[in-house]
Amino acid sequence: MIDRLRIRLLALALLLASPLSHADDRLDTSRDDVGNFVQMMETTHGIPAAETLEILAAAEIQPPIIEAMQRPAEKVKPWYEYRPIFLTERRISEGADFWGKHRQLLEEISLQTGVPPEIIVGIVGVETFYGRITGRYRVIDALATLAFDYPPRSRFFTGELEQFLLLAREQGIDPLVATGSYAGAMGGPQFISSSYRAYAVDASGDGRVDLWEDWADILGSVANYFTAHGWQSGGRIATRIEGTVPDSLLSDGLALDRTAAQVRPYGVDVRDDETVMVFALETETGPQYWVGHKNFFVITRYNRSNMYAMAVHDLGLAVRSRVEAADDPG
Repeated sequence: MIDRLRIRLLALALLLASPLSHADDRLDTSRDDVGNFVQMMETTHGIPAAETLEILAAAEIQPPIIEAMQRPAEKVKPWYEYRPIFLTERRISEGADFWGKHRQLLEEISLQTGVPPEIIVGIVGVETFYGRITGRYRVIDALATLAFDYPPRSRFFTGELEQFLLLAREQGIDPLVATGSYAGAMGGPQFISSSYRAYAVDASGDGRVDLWEDWADILGSVANYFTAHGWQSGGRIATRIEGTVPDSLLSDGLALDRTAAQVRPYGVDVRDDETVMVFALETETGPQYWVGHKNFFVITRYNRSNMYAMAVHDLGLAVRSRVEAADDPG
């Protein structure tokens, strides 16, 4: 049975043994919440307290991470400013190059899962510019900062810290080396730790799941994430509504809560048994109205934002169009 006195003594010993550099930035492992986490890791998962404490003692609190959490682009920018971030000539042309380089892999994964290549490419294009921008923070620093110094989402990120330490053990990842986003998302598809453990797949068949370097694993994991969340092969994603709709028709958040009878009067053909979401995107000339089908909803499971899902959709289509034009210049 673990006791808090033993954890505190271990934390003190690690503090005394640690170099003085960056001491002000280090996570205070003598805190009660840290001690409770260490105790949980031992009682729940059998990970020795000394092992968890040694990792956490090396974690550095990063104030810029908290600042970034408070101003995500999809929360502070309107659609007409958000979309140009991702629909650039460079991102489209490099997406076409990426598609060409991984064409066979994309086609195989799409055939197996029913997820179109343009949606897979759209995800990695939006998330990491096709693997080029995967984050500069150590994952342990990001998760420790958000778990212990960001009360609004402490519970969620404490869970992600738990998942990360388990993931590191399972996949042989050095927890003090792995890097990611300010929210602790990792690799080409920017999976958080719980998603990595739940949805990442060894598509290359080499015995481990590598979301930083192995593109078979990266692209296969993106597709697996979508199929696990209910992707419908051949299903529609988004349909534009011409004209305006009353505010009362807009969905209540990211929910498939509108029926065929409600949207058909606005020119959208929907099956009798289909439920959809209705949302508005802010353009420079006023709101633009859309119907999101089940597959659009699935994209929002990756990031809870209509604008994010539409950016993935639009970038993917733009890249596909560029690829098709190159394949058939006539």
